[in-house]
Parts: sequence; C-alpha cells; structure tokens
Amino acid sequence: MRDQDLIEVAREFGSPVYVYDSEKITQQYKRLTSAFASVPRLRINYAVKALSNLSILRLMNSLGSGLDTVSIQEVRLGLTAGFAAENIIFTPNGVSLEEIEEAASLGVQINIDNLSLLEQFGTKHPDIPVCIRINPHVMAGGNSNISVGHIDSKFGISIHQTPHLLRIIELTGMHVNGIHMHTGSDILDIEVFLHASEILFNTAKHFPDLDFIDFGSGFKVPYRENDIETNIEELGEKLSQRFKEFCQELGRDIQLAFEPGKFLVSQAGYFVAPVNVVKQTTSTVFASIDSGFNHLIRPMLYGSRHEIRNLSNPEGKPRFYSVVGYICETDTFGSNRRIPEISEGDLLCFDNAGAYCFTMASNYNSRYRPAEVLWHQGQAYLIRERENFDDLLRHQKDPQIDFAAQSAKKKASAKA
Repeated sequence: MRDQDLIEVAREFGSPVYVYDSEKITQQYKRLTSAFASVPRLRINYAVKALSNLSILRLMNSLGSGLDTVSIQEVRLGLTAGFAAENIIFTPNGVSLEEIEEAASLGVQINIDNLSLLEQFGTKHPDIPVCIRINPHVMAGGNSNISVGHIDSKFGISIHQTPHLLRIIELTGMHVNGIHMHTGSDILDIEVFLHASEILFNTAKHFPDLDFIDFGSGFKVPYRENDIETNIEELGEKLSQRFKEFCQELGRDIQLAFEPGKFLVSQAGYFVAPVNVVKQTTSTVFASIDSGFNHLIRPMLYGSRHEIRNLSNPEGKPRFYSVVGYICETDTFGSNRRIPEISEGDLLCFDNAGAYCFTMASNYNSRYRPAEVLWHQGQAYLIRERENFDDLLRHQKDPQIDFAAQSAKKKASAKA
C-alpha cells in the first residue's frame, strides 16, 4: 500500500494505529505454497501468536491455511474464525493436562512436547492421536529468546530421550500420527534447517503410522532495503526433494506441514504514530512519539530493527534521530537513525509491524492499546477499536472497603 494510504488511515481512525495489507499477506502465502508445490500433500498452519485478530484469521482461512495454536484461547479464536477443528494443531508448552484435554475435546490435533504430559495423556486417552514435538538440539534463530531447538531449550522432547519416548508409547498403546520440530525464528542458513530436518526424518522412522511431519518455521524476512532473508525457493526445492524421497522410503505420501507466522504477516504490517516532541540534548536529537514499548516492544525485547520513515516529510533533509517513546523507562525504537527531518506532529511509520507487535502490546503505564485496521482491495476496514478509559476499568472490581475507617480503628487500638 502507498504511504498516502497510511496517512489517510491515520486521519480517519487516529494514531497510533496498526495497519495490515491483505494483498501482501496473500502474496507471501502463495510464495510459500509455490515453493513447495511439488509436494502432493502440503499444509500451511498459520501461527496465530504472530497476529491473532479475527479478520486476519478469516483471511488465512480463505487462503486455505490451517492454524498453529499455543493456547486454548487461540484454539477458540480459530474455531470462532471458522476454521475446521481438524485444520488446527495445538502446540502448547508447560500447560496443564486439563488444558490439553480441553483442546482435545474440541477435536483439534494435539501436539505434546514433554514426556510427563505424554504419559499422562496417553494413559487417559490412548485412542486420541497425538503429534510429538521433538527437540533436535540444533541452535537456530536470530536471538536467544527465539532460538528454541537447542539443548538448553524448554521446548520439545530431546532426541536423546527417544528410547523413553518409545517406551511410553508402547506401554500406553497411544497412537502417534505426527512429529514436529521448531528450531527458532529468523533462520538464514537453510543448511541448518535441512540438517535439523534430517534428524526429524531419522526420528520419524520409529513411528510407522505417521500421517504428517511438521517442520515448524522461523523463516527470516527482510527488515530493511537489501536485507538478507531466508531463501524460500531454494529451501522449497531441496526440502521437497528430500521429503519425497522419504515418502518413497515409507511407501506412501504423508503430509508436509509448516507453521509460519512472521513470514506471512510481518511485512504486511505498519505501525503509524505521531511525533509528540523533538528534543535536542547535548549529544542527541530525540524524536518522541505518542507511543512506547506498550505498543511495540520488539526493539527493546529482541533488539529487532524496524525501518522508521517520516510519512509527513519523506523528501526532507535527512538528519540523525533517536526515536523514543513516552514510557517511564528507556524505550528506544531506534538510535541515531537517518530520517528525513522530523517536526512535531509528523507521522512516523514503522515497517515490518505485522508480526509479534500488536499481539505483544500491553496497558503498561495505564496506556490504551491502539486500533487495528485492515487495508483490503483499496479500502480501510477497522478491525479493532482503540481502547478507552472504560476498557482499563472493565474487569476491575471495587469491594467497597472503607480503608480510612479501618486505618482509624487500627490507630485507636494502638493508642489504647
């Protein structure tokens, strides 16, 4: 979409505001499916945690996507958005047996990532098919917080625990219909991904009744002009060939699944926020926007980079700015960025704001979360209203405690 469209959205719905371009999401989905078009049975399960708005989920459903969910709430969002239960996989971590049982009762595919819960679930529900999340002990990802397949990770069942895993399956009589891995996010080296895939193929040989193998995701998208990204086309060519060879060894076609989130929605998202004040100090020029890490925490949490553009003065003389927020802690979106001259009231745009941005927003400092808008076929649709003061109070309860009277009574007792 055009910068002028973003300006018009901000004028119509106010700012700060998140804007998502449906055409870009569609392009990314088709790019991924095209890369693996030679695989007879392919399933793309969109990772709901990346961007969970119902309108986005309904768009994914229309494209033919399934869903990857990590909480019972995401499962219910998927069902509400119209997904068939059999097209939803539930891959939680560290949840209770009760939550897994609740998801199973809704008919979704269960994916279990630890031996304790596997044994408990298999003992009580041996007839419910389960997928097993394997930890391949492969370090991959752009940040330690999003590298989840290494030996010290809390995610998945270690490949070194395979004998124990097989013993549980034998003793419970449970049915394993899938295996899964996810090594991390922002993967650049496809050889690392292919190496982890070989580990999964070898593990798969222990399960003769598999219906699918889920290779996770973590594909890197470009964060700036000429930035490097995962070569999906090359990965598609190499992994598709290896997967088809595996199916030939198995004697039947099973399903190849992925669970992309960032790859599908990151580049489709824009965060637009106005500049409150430009502040010159002895060493830095700060551009303080009407937002903070309560709206966009990724730069502070992951050190992620989002290109920052001045929508209001794109042809202005570039100057160096540190773009910061209004939170009472350090919330720097970008240090010493070369941006066309910024004035108070200008609209700044943060690119790559579609994944793990609004979904990680909070009410810290009692600030409101912003609106979300979908740009679809040249028209803006409000898909989430901006919060207001009533939203901050909505679930708070006043038990009508007379604190002053209790304090006075306590003081009187102390004097006596």
